[in-house]
Amino acid sequence: MKQVKYFTATRMSTIAIFAALSGILYLLRIPLSFAFPSWLELNFSDIPALIGTFALGPISGCLIILVKIMIKLIINGTSTAFVGELADLLIGLALVIPAGVIYKKNRSIKGAVIALVVSSLCSTALAIFANRFILIPFYAEKMGMATLAGMMTVLFPDCTEQNFYNYYLWISVLPFNLLRCLIASLVTFPIYKRISGVIKRMNDKFDAPAKEGEEGKLTKKTVITIVVSVVVILLLLAAVLIRYFLS
Repeated sequence: MKQVKYFTATRMSTIAIFAALSGILYLLRIPLSFAFPSWLELNFSDIPALIGTFALGPISGCLIILVKIMIKLIINGTSTAFVGELADLLIGLALVIPAGVIYKKNRSIKGAVIALVVSSLCSTALAIFANRFILIPFYAEKMGMATLAGMMTVLFPDCTEQNFYNYYLWISVLPFNLLRCLIASLVTFPIYKRISGVIKRMNDKFDAPAKEGEEGKLTKKTVITIVVSVVVILLLLAAVLIRYFLS
């Protein structure tokens, strides 16, 4: 019986590719100031993360999200003492984990649809929670709630400090994140099968299954792959910390 190894060279290199794409797209932001507050900017980094999750599983999706955040921190740094990045990490994980778990149990079109719907709802709910209890309290302490409410009056003239959360959470954050997840789902759904097939063929070609009697054993190639992956993650983390403390 063939053993499917998780830490294969093909899998780890594919995770790296998806993470790099996601990190690049994370930096490219599109303002939608005609409909949402100026700081809610659309990006398409969820698309590689979702495709990678469908193709490789929820653990791989989590790694893609983590590396994407690190890439952003290395290039642009943080202006929120990592608060904004923490919120984005949680929102991203809330998207890929449900999608990966559901699709892994039901690898069909129906399973993919259910996975995308559930993960979109989970990510949107987490976005509302993160804005209410992490992001807005941070900015309110830094800038003042009156300033935040004033920035909202461009779109919502009746917004005040007292009703800020009603306007922001339910008229801005909720539809914005549903739109974000909808775009990612609509792009992911028609192409994930093709990409999964390509990855499977590469895995079959370049990563031979374990021989009889070797199941459960770590091969030298597997150990090297794991060590290299851990070293890369640690180097990325070190680069983030160095940039933060030197900025």
